[in-house]
Amino acid sequence: MAAVRSGIPIKWTSEQIIDRDRVEIHFHHLKAFSKGMQVVWTFDQRPDGVLVTIVHDLHFRIPALAPIAEPIIGDFFTHNVANKTLRCMRDYVEAKANRVAA
Repeated sequence: MAAVRSGIPIKWTSEQIIDRDRVEIHFHHLKAFSKGMQVVWTFDQRPDGVLVTIVHDLHFRIPALAPIAEPIIGDFFTHNVANKTLRCMRDYVEAKANRVAA
């Protein structure tokens, strides 16, 4: 996977598991600075749409650097990329729904 944050390219490898019964997507980051991070996306149908919740569980591999690395990886990169991904997914799904409804 790849993204760009403030002009900085980011690349990582993750395993994705779709749990249709629980309506969740699980990601396990396998390579890059986020190696070992577990991510769960949950989808909750609401009257006005779908609420998507993303939980990131990152424990930096070098404990001495964790106080510096975790806010950078989590706040600066991860949350930004997740928000962009959700916006793109919403726009795509809504555009498809509008085409079907027309």
